Amino acid sequence: MVDVSQHELVPEHTVLDEDELEDVLVDYDIERTDLPKIKRKDPALPDDAEVGDVVKIVRDSRTTDTAIVYRLVIE
Repeated sequence: MVDVSQHELVPEHTVLDEDELEDVLVDYDIERTDLPKIKRKDPALPDDAEVGDVVKIVRDSRTTDTAIVYRLVIE
């Protein structure tokens, strides 16, 4: 079976710890629930991601070398 999360086209997904999450929420002046959502069953998520966690996704970008987005893990 193929591990989709290790495919070269899947961007890096990292679960944020609470300190990093607080910094992001303060920087953007938002609540955790204001973040875009990602389902727990998404094959690109790390195995340790649980419902309620926030995942940092680092993608390649044509205009700004890399683009960072954050997603809240839901069921």
